[in-house]
Amino acid sequence: MRRIIYSGTGLLLIALFFLAFNMLGGQWLTNIRLDLTEDKLYSIGSDTQKIIMGLEKPIELYFFYSNSSSRELSAIRSYALRVEELLKVYEREAKGSIRLHVIDPVPYSDDEDRANGLGLEPMLWGEGAAPVYLGLAGIDSQNTTHVIPFFFPDQENRLEYEISRLVQVLNQPKRPVVGLVTSLPLNGAYDVRTKRMAERWMLAEEIGQAYDLREVAADVKEIPKDVSVLMLVHPKQLSKATLYAIDQFVLRGGKLLAFIDPLSELDPGAEHFGILSKDKSSDLAPLLEAWGVRMQTGKILADGAYTMLGGTAEEVVATPLPFTLKFSRNAFNQNDPSTAGLEVISMSTAGIIESIPGASTHFTPLIHSSDYALPMEVSYFDKSDDHDRLMKMLKLFTQRYIVAARIQGPVASAFADGIEDHEGGVKQAKQINVIVVADTDLLSDSMWLHQPDISVGLKPWSDNAAFVMGALDSLSGSDTLNGLRARGRHDRSFVRVEQMQRKAQMSVLDKQSALQQQLDETERKMQDIHTSAAESSDESEARQQAMIREFMRNKIHIRKQLRELQYELNSDIGALGRQLKVINIAFIPFLLTLCMLMICGIRRIRMRRRPS
Repeated sequence: MRRIIYSGTGLLLIALFFLAFNMLGGQWLTNIRLDLTEDKLYSIGSDTQKIIMGLEKPIELYFFYSNSSSRELSAIRSYALRVEELLKVYEREAKGSIRLHVIDPVPYSDDEDRANGLGLEPMLWGEGAAPVYLGLAGIDSQNTTHVIPFFFPDQENRLEYEISRLVQVLNQPKRPVVGLVTSLPLNGAYDVRTKRMAERWMLAEEIGQAYDLREVAADVKEIPKDVSVLMLVHPKQLSKATLYAIDQFVLRGGKLLAFIDPLSELDPGAEHFGILSKDKSSDLAPLLEAWGVRMQTGKILADGAYTMLGGTAEEVVATPLPFTLKFSRNAFNQNDPSTAGLEVISMSTAGIIESIPGASTHFTPLIHSSDYALPMEVSYFDKSDDHDRLMKMLKLFTQRYIVAARIQGPVASAFADGIEDHEGGVKQAKQINVIVVADTDLLSDSMWLHQPDISVGLKPWSDNAAFVMGALDSLSGSDTLNGLRARGRHDRSFVRVEQMQRKAQMSVLDKQSALQQQLDETERKMQDIHTSAAESSDESEARQQAMIREFMRNKIHIRKQLRELQYELNSDIGALGRQLKVINIAFIPFLLTLCMLMICGIRRIRMRRRPS
């Protein structure tokens, strides 16, 4: 028997058996799956199954995928297969309530016209290439349509969440109402200065897909009864009557999501008698104090660990921006549904929220700073020359600050005696549910979207929208969707590399700052010499030319030092990369070879010990 197995015929039989098993398994075992990923990213969760089982009427799903136009796009084809497999799982689990249609919208075909009519957005992957569709349209029995314009491969962690949200929205045509009170053009507004309509922010589009977003006037005296969640964005100088309306809304069980800011960079500032006000802050001080919290007045947060790096292409070393922050996973409360599973949130000139000692409410931090953080006066933001000194200061502090929090528990009204003509309102509540975020800039498109190429649409680079949607979901009671969104990410950030980058940046900051100052001073002196050259004599002109040559040598030397400094910044990261390459290229094959040699050696020893 052993001779047959090791013979050529035996090996051929084994190969044929292997091929037959794969062919039969591909036809008969398609429903058998083994998901070994940590967060079970390739299986639908129990929350998705609840949504599917709760379908009351059939839903048609149209998956538009440009199969014929993406033959050379291996990444797109691989991800399209992943999406199609997941949609087939939805169809199979729904047992007839979901019908899936896979469509290849060939250019200039009726299918392409239908995809455009439904609102799907094609992408162009290269000059002269045919448009590629990779989106989903869902239609219910009443012809209500909701779409996912495009499935981006780098957003795979949100794939099940987005599909389940679409299914849930189609199953519940009456969407929860989100009331929006804002002084910013979040929902689009007429700009008096430019005499043009400001475009609606992409975040408002996201909210409008899942909720009935209605704008509420800033001078409202009673919040409409059909509003489930009230969203306040940069509420400036609200009247006492409006504050009382918000107070009563919360006490009666309404949910509140408030974005306040000590310095909103999106606020153009109010104009009084031709003079532009510098005050770009907003607050809800009377209400927040009644709820046991407050925002530090006139303070913005600087953070050494979550600082974003900026600068122009001409600068050799990136410039730290201590007030523009990129919070990572460690900054988020992973036990709260609004922030669980998030990886990155970007903010700018954020404020600081703190609980008031002795408050009756429960204060739950959602987003906090690193240990290297410090509150600074708002006026410090304009002093860009002092940012390097501030970065050095941050290394000396070890305290965390809160920028977003959830407030729950019993409260009394902020207006114990009511207001004029409204003395008989609600005086207290046993339970409120409020989320306060001390930043409004995070809502703008630039803080979470970018366009890597002119042929590609806007793509998210941070989880700002996911945070806002998660907060609305948790306040409106959509706990199933929160469970899906928190299932984890497909891509993992290089935590150790990011830590090394931050550490290296902080360690060489002093030297970088000194060299940059020398470079600026050299360039200034050269400019002064050029300016005075026209007024000088021939003798002094020769001296000036010699000084220019000397300054040029100094400039080249300083720039060389800056490049060496940049190389020093990345040396540890490069060393880590080389170690990983050695492990992957040499160590693993060596280990496998060693194991095989050990197995062969053991077999030979056993064969020698056998009696002849």
